[in-house]
Amino acid sequence: MGYDCAMARWILHVDMDAFFASVEQLDRPELRGRPVIVGGLGRRGVVSTASYEARAFGVHSAMPTAKARKLCPHGVFLAPRFARYEEAAAATRAILSTFSPVVEPLSLDEAFVDLTGTERLHGPVERTAQEIHRRIRTETGLPCSVGLAPNKLLAKLASEVAKPGGVHIVHEEDVDGFLAPLPVGRLWGVGPQTARKLAERGVHTVGDLRGVDASLLHSWFGPAAGAQLWRMARGLDDSPVHSVRDAKSISQEVTYPEDLYGEEDIARELRQLAMAVATRLAEEALLATTVRIKIRWADFTTRTRQVRLPEPTDHPVLIADEAVALLRRGEIQAEVGVRLLGVGLAGLIAATFRPEHLFVPSQLGAALQQVRSRHGTQSLSLGFPGEGHPRREAGILNPGAKDDADAKMDERGRGRGGCGGVGQCDRVVRLPNSDHGVPSGQGLVLLSACG
Repeated sequence: MGYDCAMARWILHVDMDAFFASVEQLDRPELRGRPVIVGGLGRRGVVSTASYEARAFGVHSAMPTAKARKLCPHGVFLAPRFARYEEAAAATRAILSTFSPVVEPLSLDEAFVDLTGTERLHGPVERTAQEIHRRIRTETGLPCSVGLAPNKLLAKLASEVAKPGGVHIVHEEDVDGFLAPLPVGRLWGVGPQTARKLAERGVHTVGDLRGVDASLLHSWFGPAAGAQLWRMARGLDDSPVHSVRDAKSISQEVTYPEDLYGEEDIARELRQLAMAVATRLAEEALLATTVRIKIRWADFTTRTRQVRLPEPTDHPVLIADEAVALLRRGEIQAEVGVRLLGVGLAGLIAATFRPEHLFVPSQLGAALQQVRSRHGTQSLSLGFPGEGHPRREAGILNPGAKDDADAKMDERGRGRGGCGGVGQCDRVVRLPNSDHGVPSGQGLVLLSACG
């Protein structure tokens, strides 16, 4: 049975307020009421999340941490704990799934829920929105803002209006009045450049945009973008809520506190990033067909390279090898230094099968995932015979490595620097060859970043 999308459709958007900072304040009650800034703590770090107490001093996400320290010198600056944030996000998603099977997570801190047709189970959708808001706050201890409206565009705008910590409901008959006073930059896809072009033509609010003829919008921005602006100004959006979000790519980047010099250091960091994205790939039960790398030099010159794989994979060793091979395909500007590195995976498909690889057995990939799960996803790096390693005494495993049922960690003394960068390792994880199918002569080094 179908339904009238224009009148009966109900979409809810949940946005966790200052999520990372709120989790830290939940776990550490002494931080409540204090300005908390979560993000990179190094010289080149950026703010991931700022509590509302910190925002009062002008601190916001994507701001350089150095600037945030100047604006809010008495703030509490913390490095992110992604495993804890994922745990909190999972608890929120579990609550949402009790109200509808159609939940689309957008990120750790926000999700859409299709409540269309749930009235028979939960009563009026307005009451359901209030109940979801109450349960998240009560059961997780975290604040959230909730928007309820006839489509995704309006629901997200409604949750923004509800911030912080409220519920805002937009009925069909209220759409025009709700949209008209909003700045045009609030609309999806209207970035600073588009907003500036509109402002130059006297269009500042969504109400102003609604008064612009479609033909003018087409001439200003092209047929596709013009048509989209025309629809959004009227609150029109028929995009569905996907219960499983279709990931187009997975990537991870790191900006280093000090520039990297030398191919070995850069290759080692690429392997670390490759392990991180391979872990995410396995967690989402996906395989990748394309590997990409991104290199930004100290002079801000940026290069990207990619390769299509002969067959789909989620094997961290294969992904790492391809990333390093891409690095070596181009010129290494050793005298300039590398400021940022990234590894990305694209062409993602469901992992309904896993091809077997002759020289890199699947057991090795499973073992790497097991060790990372046991000892921390950020705590291991990967190396192979012939590559430089952070410390001379780290060594390379061989068939004579000690063989225990569980991977063991041997104290090795401290590496150079603190936790979180090149060469900052103080333990070696010895992975037994016979247990995990590592071929004879193919050594493996897993280096723990911090104890």
